[in-house]
Amino acid sequence: MQTPSAGPVQALAVQATLGAAFTLSGRGLHTGRKATVRVSPAEAETGIVFRRSLMGRWACVPALWHLREAQPLCTALRGPDGTLVRTVEHLMASLSAFGIDNATVDLDAEELPIFDGSALPWCAAIAQAGRQTLAAPRRQLRVRRTVEVRDGERSLRIEPSDGFSITGELALAKFGVMRWQGTVTQASFVESLAPSRSFGRLKWAVPLKLYAYATGRSVLRGANVRSTAAIFGNRIIGGMRGADEPVRHRLLDLVGDLALIGHPVLGHVTARHTGHNLNHALVAALLADPAAWELV
Repeated sequence: MQTPSAGPVQALAVQATLGAAFTLSGRGLHTGRKATVRVSPAEAETGIVFRRSLMGRWACVPALWHLREAQPLCTALRGPDGTLVRTVEHLMASLSAFGIDNATVDLDAEELPIFDGSALPWCAAIAQAGRQTLAAPRRQLRVRRTVEVRDGERSLRIEPSDGFSITGELALAKFGVMRWQGTVTQASFVESLAPSRSFGRLKWAVPLKLYAYATGRSVLRGANVRSTAAIFGNRIIGGMRGADEPVRHRLLDLVGDLALIGHPVLGHVTARHTGHNLNHALVAALLADPAAWELV
């Protein structure tokens, strides 16, 4: 039976997968290369597993926090055999928001597509595929005590809560302080977070792109005004997609990074100027403290 997820995904008692497979193609934000991704249903207890097609074989990379590898401006995973998968955060956030616990993600390139910089294409495909419940209990990670990480003015804190909610703040020069807060459900994610795009200032992106080409590094090669919210001066070229779009995108990324825990989270997160490195630092600090969480 296919069922929608109308309320908080944490309230669901059993695991789920997709109702059908779907395929999307596009270019990567950093490599600029075209990738085709097929996301398929998987059995209970599989989790989310990336599989790269390499020289006639499949290299598997489970979507788990301890496989994270630091890469510029994205979340990347390095599998046990050394296989790298990059820019997984938008798909991970979308699967999490739709309550999809198990799926196989096949791709023919190193990096997932960026599309328009938002998570909307992933959400639309997941919604069309539907959600299939599975005969296995769904375990959640309940936060038992507050854990906080800091990096200068940046901070990220998670504390006990009966659901999954976020209070986020981001200050950008010439934009001021932007804020978003709310409970993360399928509906709130699709409406408030998924439309927000990856963003960056042109004055920083252009030199970085030139440096990447000169050194052979794959950084921002696919970044342009169609794949990102490009900031020029005190405005986003073409306008913002909703109020306070940049902070919403940082929180979209946060949802995706927290999904690498492998279980839905019951906790309230307070984020100030967070980014991928701090997100992963919070996950590591939380899971390193057995007294700070429990599976329920």
